[in-house]
Amino acid sequence: MGKLTDKKIAILTEDGFEEIELTSPKEALEQAGATVHIISPKSDSVRAKEGDEWKGDYKVDKALDSASADDYDGLLIPGGVINPDKLRVNESALSFVKAFFAAGKPVSAICHGPQVLIDAEVVEGRKITSVGAIKRDLINAGAQWEDSEVVTDQGLVTSRTPEDLPAFNKKIVEEYAEGKHKGQHA
Repeated sequence: MGKLTDKKIAILTEDGFEEIELTSPKEALEQAGATVHIISPKSDSVRAKEGDEWKGDYKVDKALDSASADDYDGLLIPGGVINPDKLRVNESALSFVKAFFAAGKPVSAICHGPQVLIDAEVVEGRKITSVGAIKRDLINAGAQWEDSEVVTDQGLVTSRTPEDLPAFNKKIVEEYAEGKHKGQHA
């Protein structure tokens, strides 16, 4: 049995996510025994990018309007430039994110993914990292930003770029296995 057997993890995404930032963590979570669902405001499929190029389409397992944080043990937000920008202005997506924090459930985000956390108003006072392009946004939102391959703060796991995926994947498996964290809050 894997570390995450009987755990369900939601990946919240829109079109324009960085492909490897969804596929690599999803594979690591599944190899550890988790059931992983792609959740999106779109109901059919979402389209990946690799840098500036559009890539493959990925089936949405559950539309956001019918998804509940109560049904999942953790949340993952992949980066890319377009994906977080779409999610951060979607009130349903922000409510979904906030529900994980309110329940003390682990949340992870990589690259530009923490932009969604800014608009969900859950970064103030939290240790966090991201791609350098959004460092100032996170600091302005009250986060304690640091330049490290992976940063963990009471169930919140963040990383900078695809180069950090090995450390990120290892840490998210560990945090999701631990479950709820008292210090994780909205």
